[in-house]
Amino acid sequence: MASDDQVLVERCWSGDVSAFEPLVEKYRQRVWRLAYNVLRDREEAWDVAQEAFIRAWQALPNFRGQSAFYTWLFRIVMNVAADRARQRAARGRAFGTERVPEEDWERVIADGGVSPDETAVHVEERERITKALATLSEDHRTIIMLSDLEGLSYREIAEVLAIPMGTVMSRLHNARKRMRDALGPLLVLVMALLALAMSTREATAQPMVRFGARVLLAGDGPPPAGTPSAPMDERLEKFLPKLRQLFRYSDYTSLERFRRVEVPVGNTQTWAMPGDRRLELTPERVNQQTVTMKLRLVRGSMAELSTDLQVKHGSPAVIGGPRYSNGVLIIIVWANPEPQ
Repeated sequence: MASDDQVLVERCWSGDVSAFEPLVEKYRQRVWRLAYNVLRDREEAWDVAQEAFIRAWQALPNFRGQSAFYTWLFRIVMNVAADRARQRAARGRAFGTERVPEEDWERVIADGGVSPDETAVHVEERERITKALATLSEDHRTIIMLSDLEGLSYREIAEVLAIPMGTVMSRLHNARKRMRDALGPLLVLVMALLALAMSTREATAQPMVRFGARVLLAGDGPPPAGTPSAPMDERLEKFLPKLRQLFRYSDYTSLERFRRVEVPVGNTQTWAMPGDRRLELTPERVNQQTVTMKLRLVRGSMAELSTDLQVKHGSPAVIGGPRYSNGVLIIIVWANPEPQ
């Protein structure tokens, strides 16, 4: 294992839950990309990525470091994605239909800073590459990705796919031959363009979300003297009647105002909270005007609060937190799934 991965894994073995988070952050995008390659559906790929990390955490006590952590993790991803693909096929058969591949997979990606003629040439090349990839079996497409996009060695691919190294070499040779037969002289451009297409699709598959949060202290009286506070604005003042109706406290003090940030879906924003806590907000998916967000309130290495929020544009989500000072913390989250 890489030394930094090994240190984190060993901390996990000793019971340090927080040590798993850097591993998730480091490999999240690659895990999503592997799942997307199998399923061609960005939402299902995120679901698979989350399930794979959960399974990895549960199985971590059985991982003894005989291989690189990421190859062990990638194997879990491939297994989860394959299970999901089989379930999807079964559902399709049950309803007498087949799932239509996501439109984004076929969408043409425009290059910035190039002439219309050059763009037309690149569009044609990408269409040929997409069609060539479509002619490959799932096994061949997967091995092309692991080798030429993820840069794994023959041995690492063998570990991920649980097949002999000779099979890896043979399968990769056949996959490249099929690509060469389909593309001819264009083959020299395939890997560069494929890597560009994949990275760009990955970026477009993660819409931007703008969000912010407010933290209030709710109690039956004003907070003790010297409690840090943030000014109440007009919007928050208008929201106070709803808070009083929800929580039945008489006094509400603004403690923190976390300005809106704009991040891609899947990225976590962390803010320091009162009481040596940190607030973690992760937009996980967007459905029209609603953002599904993961909220975690962490103190030390323990999560005091972990929940999913459905935040509609123009309608903030409100959640009651733990006790603090002479009251309880109230967290308000706003989100805009289509920032301009």
